[in-house]
Amino acid sequence: MRVLVVEDEAVIADAVAEGLRRHAMAVDVCYDGAAALERVGVHRYDVVVLDRDLPGVPGDEVCRRVVDAGAETRVLMLTAAAGIRDKVDGLGLGADDYLTKPFAFAELVARVQALGRRARPALPPVLERAGVRLDLPRHSASRDGRLLRLSPKEFAVLEVLLRADGAVVSAEQLLEKAWDEHADPFTNSVRVTVGTLRRKLGEPPVIETVVGAGYRFVG
Repeated sequence: MRVLVVEDEAVIADAVAEGLRRHAMAVDVCYDGAAALERVGVHRYDVVVLDRDLPGVPGDEVCRRVVDAGAETRVLMLTAAAGIRDKVDGLGLGADDYLTKPFAFAELVARVQALGRRARPALPPVLERAGVRLDLPRHSASRDGRLLRLSPKEFAVLEVLLRADGAVVSAEQLLEKAWDEHADPFTNSVRVTVGTLRRKLGEPPVIETVVGAGYRFVG
């Protein structure tokens, strides 16, 4: 899942981003509304975590532009205003969810995960194929009942491959969904991550390399 965090308080923004990355999300960060509009114009995000009170271009305008673009991107609005009228106004702009500061980080993660599932064709929160089980809410993975200790990137790559349901996923698509905007497309990070994921999944192999095209989950 790819997420954009838009928050003008850098400490909060960076802390939220780092926490979401620990849950195998690819996260970009920006600190004002103008930068947010630039990012959403270039990248396709599953979820935008958007502070309503931004300098320059306000969060309301960013939300409106994201919604008007007609993409599948979901918006989680953050604000210090706790009144019912504020929540109604935010949802009226097209935001998909609303969270008041201060918030429990576990709740933020749960809401982002729920919105991420709505940003694509509906799939169950637990993905399972060929004995491989990926429980997204619990952030756990197993094969034939054996717990797999995956890094956040390995978990994210496995999620993308399972969601593809046997279709080929290119290295570029994996970079887009499992890494952030700072990923270097000319590095071998995708190949290395897929290689370590294969070893952890064990035998028989369930990730196939399709020469010149990418990877797919088989079995």
